[in-house]
Amino acid sequence: MSLIPAINKISFIKSFDALIGTALANLLPVPVKRTKVSITTALFIRPGGIGDALLLAPAINVFRKHFPDVCISVLAEKRNAGVFTLIPAVERVYSYDFIKDVIDFHNTQYDIIIDTEQWHRLSAVCSRIIPSIMKIGFNTNNRERMFTDSILYRQTDYEAQSFLNLLKPLGINEKFDYDTRFLHVPEPVKEQIYNKMGLKLPYVTIFPGASIKERRWGLSKFNSLAKHLSNIGILPVIVGGKEDIYSGDIIVNGTLGINLAGKTSLTGTAAIISRSKLLISSDSGVLHIAVGLGIPTVSLFGSGIAAKWAPRGDLHKVVHSNQSCAPCTVFGTTPRCDNGVKCLEDINVQDVLIPVQVLLNM
Repeated sequence: MSLIPAINKISFIKSFDALIGTALANLLPVPVKRTKVSITTALFIRPGGIGDALLLAPAINVFRKHFPDVCISVLAEKRNAGVFTLIPAVERVYSYDFIKDVIDFHNTQYDIIIDTEQWHRLSAVCSRIIPSIMKIGFNTNNRERMFTDSILYRQTDYEAQSFLNLLKPLGINEKFDYDTRFLHVPEPVKEQIYNKMGLKLPYVTIFPGASIKERRWGLSKFNSLAKHLSNIGILPVIVGGKEDIYSGDIIVNGTLGINLAGKTSLTGTAAIISRSKLLISSDSGVLHIAVGLGIPTVSLFGSGIAAKWAPRGDLHKVVHSNQSCAPCTVFGTTPRCDNGVKCLEDINVQDVLIPVQVLLNM
């Protein structure tokens, strides 16, 4: 499946947000702040890709711990809604993409709305117009006018911590624990996927995908990596969506590997990753599935901000070059690279094999 329609849709939404979102955020009145709020219903707003949605899980889990009886709903998009099947604390998921869902969540009264979008304004506008007593969000640009409580957003904070910071107005000041698993795949799903796909242990999962070329390492390099894994008795297993099928076929060519790209849902992909020795991944949302399941990772970072998105801890190895122009992504927008994506091109197969072997020997 081509990414062009999805990319065009995203570009349109960003342009629409810059024009209409800005105007609405300036015109709508600032909400009145209440001194005391009794919370029985909560709505988390999370547009965007699966990476942000996955890293929101720790904040939702902490919120559930402090408010065990509150009904938690999420307003997401079709492209990231599947993430919330991995977060048992979420009871209801709405999608911007479906008219019925839009009508339902607009007709619902919430005690608190937490908008987790980092920059664009339309989600903040939704937060403002949906009935609620308390509204929390990041203070970037004029979107802060839409909240009763706004929180400072920093590009240097790990994104899971940024989302946890949104709970501070509720008196919750928790630091992200890099050793805590924050996603859950039901055991029956693991067994079903494992048996259906005919997987044999041990195996390593590889996710080569990326929505933009500035995050693609190169299929020939991934193929060389897969051949090395095959030679040492480790089965390379490719995961991803339908758009990654072609890449997966090239990567497993001449190896003992299996290409499972496009053959499972997001939950199924998580089940495959959950039993792998480790995940080798581009800077992507799938990377955070492994992190949330406690699976070791080797990730490749170029244009993306490693300080914000790369996992930490002994189980995770981050590979990146020292190009002065990287990282270049700001608030999810990566400029076109006129330097041949040197930040990834400079990373060779051996640079990735070394941390892979370290983790395999742990």
